[in-house]
Amino acid sequence: MILVKTLDLLANNPLSQHKGKSMLQIDEWNREELLALLALATEIKSMQKSGKPYQPLIGKTLAMIFTKSSTRTRVSFEVGMYQLGGKSLFLTDKDLQLGRGETISDTAKILSSYVDGIMIRTHAHQDVVDLAEYGSIPVINGLTDLYHPCQALADLLTIQEHKGILQGIKLAYIGDGNNVINSLALASALLGLDIRVATPPGYEVSKEIADKVKEYAIESGSQVLFTNDPAEAVTGADVVYTDVWTSMGFEQENAKRMKDFASYQVNEKLVAMAKLDYLFMHCLPVHREEEVTTGVIDGPNSVVFEQAENRLHAQKALLATVM
Repeated sequence: MILVKTLDLLANNPLSQHKGKSMLQIDEWNREELLALLALATEIKSMQKSGKPYQPLIGKTLAMIFTKSSTRTRVSFEVGMYQLGGKSLFLTDKDLQLGRGETISDTAKILSSYVDGIMIRTHAHQDVVDLAEYGSIPVINGLTDLYHPCQALADLLTIQEHKGILQGIKLAYIGDGNNVINSLALASALLGLDIRVATPPGYEVSKEIADKVKEYAIESGSQVLFTNDPAEAVTGADVVYTDVWTSMGFEQENAKRMKDFASYQVNEKLVAMAKLDYLFMHCLPVHREEEVTTGVIDGPNSVVFEQAENRLHAQKALLATVM
C-alpha cells in the first residue's frame, strides 16, 4: 500500500529523473523541477498531518556530516528520514577520518559503499562539490558558506502556502549578502518572484550571483533590485526577510558588523512601508533587537516558525526524490 502511494506521488513527475542525483545549489534544478518539488512537499506535508504514512525510504540510510553545528538542519533531516522509513547517521569531523587528513575523495567513495545518500553542512562549498564528484550516491547541501538551498525550498513553500502564488510576489531581503540570500534570490528569480535585496555597502551579493539572478529574471519575467536602501526594497513588499548580521564563522567581525548594519534593522517603522498583509520571514536563529525587533518577529505577520517547520517537509520531498 505504501509502495503504491509512493509510485502515485512520483509517477509521470519531472522529478523522476532526479533519482540518484544531488542538490548542491538551487539553480541546478530548473523552474519546472522546483515547482514539482514544492508540490511534492505540499502533498507529503498533507499526508503527514492527516496521519497517512509515506515511507519510500525503508531500508535506506542517510549519512549526515556536520562541520558546522545546527539545530534545524540536524533535527529536520533526522526526523525526515525516520518519517520516510529510513535511518540517519550523525557524523562530525571528529567521527570521520576527514578530521585526521583523509581526503574528500576517499571519504566519498567509502561512504558510497555503506549508505544511500549524504547530507553535509560545512564551510567550503567545494567540499560538497567534491563529495558529489567522487561519490556514487546523491549529496545534499545542508549549508555551505556560499549556498543554503534547503532553506530556500522551505522559504518558497511557506510563501506559496500563505500567498497561494509565487509568480509576481514581491520579496524584500534586508541584511547581509550571504548564503541564505544567494540561494533564495536564485530560486526566486527562477520562479518569477520579484526580488529586492538591500545590503550595507561592502556586504553585497557577489557580482557573479547577482548576474545569474538577473539572467534568470529575464527568463521568468521577474524584476530584480539590488540596493543599499532598505526602504526602497521594502516599499510595497509582500514578504520581508532578514537574517543575522554576523553569520557563523564571522564572529571576529561582530563589532564592526553591529555598526555597519545598525540602520538595516527590520523594525516597525520599516515594515510599515510593506503591504498590510506582508509576511515576515527569518531563517533562524534570531537575535532579537538586533536584525529585527521583538514586535516584528513575534507580531501577527510573522511566519518564522511555520517557515522553520517547512524545512522538514521540503527536505522530505527532496530526500524522497533523490534517494
